[in-house]
Amino acid sequence: MGNQVISRTTIGGTVEPQQAIRGGLVLRSVGKVALTATPLFAYFFLWAPILLLVLFSFNDSRSVSSWGGFTLRWYENIFAGTMGGEARFATSLMLNALGNTLLVALVSTLIATVIGTMVALSLARAPLPGKKLIDSLLYLPVVIPEITQGVSLAIFFGLVFSFIESQTGVRATPGFGSIIIGHVVFNISYVAIVVAARLANMNPRLEEAARDLGANRFQTFLRITLPLILPGVISGALLALTLSMDDLVVTFFNAGVGTTTLPMFVHGLIKTSVTPEVNALSTLMLLFSTLIVGLSLILQNRNTDRPIAR
Repeated sequence: MGNQVISRTTIGGTVEPQQAIRGGLVLRSVGKVALTATPLFAYFFLWAPILLLVLFSFNDSRSVSSWGGFTLRWYENIFAGTMGGEARFATSLMLNALGNTLLVALVSTLIATVIGTMVALSLARAPLPGKKLIDSLLYLPVVIPEITQGVSLAIFFGLVFSFIESQTGVRATPGFGSIIIGHVVFNISYVAIVVAARLANMNPRLEEAARDLGANRFQTFLRITLPLILPGVISGALLALTLSMDDLVVTFFNAGVGTTTLPMFVHGLIKTSVTPEVNALSTLMLLFSTLIVGLSLILQNRNTDRPIAR
């Protein structure tokens, strides 16, 4: 009996205990390696192109296939008005595109923040019929492709402009108004979602206590509700500002003459070739967007971690 090998019966035969243990350890090791490698590969595919863009914005060579040393002259060329060697452009064109971007982003963010906050308050506090359906439709601009939004808005504005011209004789054309409306359309959802998340963590009894103490609805909102949801409102506004400044597709389909934004300006530059100056300009845009998104996340985390009085 001492020399007898104890075995375990399986469907395909017998498996010795040592083999079963060894197989389990191998599977466990493979599982750990897979769990570690999967996020690494995911972040590599996400960040490798961006890191290469930033890296080659400091490359002293115009070739993207060789490293010629570290330099800052491509950033200097942006502000000096020199692009792509012999090709030149006036720096005022870039600054004009930047001004258009800031104008569209600030106006659309302000409008979207006000409307998005009102939508979130209505869904959280008002007894609306079909609230679940409205809440589901709120996520529609977030999930549908940008190309669909751009084309649908272009068709919508085309019909509106044709109607205005037929009724008044005034010819309306796309411009800053159409771009701002397009940005407001998709930014409302982002602001409403962020503010609604804050409202979900807020104790409604605080508002009831204010009403019991004699405050009207406006006073309750101004002194209780708004200060509590303000970090969420600011986070939603910063997110909307970032999305508006980086948008290309919706802007491209709804822009008119003289309404070139900075993403459209960069898109026009890369039609011929990707120069180091384009990499430098894209890096500056990436840095600004990252700072805004980071500030938004800090405000959201700070707001989430802060305990709310019960």
